[in-house]
Amino acid sequence: YEMLRSLVGSEMCIRDSINAEYGDPKFFFYYQPCPLNKMPPRGDNKAERKQNFHAKLSKLLETYDSILVVNIDNIGSDHMQNVRKGIRGYGELICGKNTLIRRSVRLQAKRIPALEALLPSVYGNIALVFTKGSLSTVRDKLMQLKVEAPAKPGAIAPAEVTVPKGPTGLEPTKTSFLQALNIGSKINRGQIEIINDKVLIKAGDRVGPSEATLLSMLGIKPFSYAVSVVAVYDKGAVTNPSVLDITDDQVISQFKAGVQRIASLSLSIGYPTIASLPHSIVNGYKRVLAIALGTEYSFPRADKIRKALENPGAFVAAVEPAATTKTSAPPPEEKETKTDSKPEEPAEEEDLDLGGGGMFGGDDEW
Repeated sequence: YEMLRSLVGSEMCIRDSINAEYGDPKFFFYYQPCPLNKMPPRGDNKAERKQNFHAKLSKLLETYDSILVVNIDNIGSDHMQNVRKGIRGYGELICGKNTLIRRSVRLQAKRIPALEALLPSVYGNIALVFTKGSLSTVRDKLMQLKVEAPAKPGAIAPAEVTVPKGPTGLEPTKTSFLQALNIGSKINRGQIEIINDKVLIKAGDRVGPSEATLLSMLGIKPFSYAVSVVAVYDKGAVTNPSVLDITDDQVISQFKAGVQRIASLSLSIGYPTIASLPHSIVNGYKRVLAIALGTEYSFPRADKIRKALENPGAFVAAVEPAATTKTSAPPPEEKETKTDSKPEEPAEEEDLDLGGGGMFGGDDEW
């Protein structure tokens, strides 16, 4: 055997054939060119690929502070390439075996301890999206890249599937197939027509072979899959992806409500804080003003208020002309006078009644 192999070399292959009847091995030869430069890769290339993946992932972990952990179930290779192109300029996607990702994260966590928080999220069929921009923008880009997919037997339905009523284009021989699925149908113009809408698969149910076959015959692709975010890593903190739906207005309103609560609590217990300081100053000014008005002590602002209280009519008369000057505009001058003008009719008494008795349907007297 060794002699024959040395004679044949790399241009022929040897196989052992055991004759079941006689039990003795027989050697036979067949020509199969096998050049050395086209030999299949050995384990060295696999180790090299792992090292390259570790180097690339380590560099990304050092460069980026924000990471989206995304689920890539039901995502094909073509869809993945479209996702890479779609987020180009916004982020960078990398996927690989979870063991390799965990190993790279653990090694990199020795230099950046905050990366240890990312390890619990590395499970299942996931990928990592690195970005320096807005996480919400990258999430929206990923959700826009949806692909319609047919229903496959054994898959879990992510949404409810309804077969619409109307003509189907199927031959009349398929009627029994629809009856087996409890779908009412009739023959109309040489084709099957479904009478009413039928819920074929409910959300969360497993797709059966009959349902998948029917949807395939009808040309319906009921499901659409996209890369979904399962965790958000931002500067050492891992949060739920729902935080990406929070807007700036919501943050400001919540901040205002928190400041109001702190100010109320501080004023109640008499503990000064930054939130309660403006209210404390205003309350103190009110007390000083009350003392000034009740005694002979005075200061410029108190004198102004004292004069307004002593002569409120003058104060109102001084304020109203200034307000009317700003709001009202002078009426335009009439260039032409009308010769035929009717005398003005006197206004009715009801129009001149300015009392508030009829405002709520009652009398002036209480």
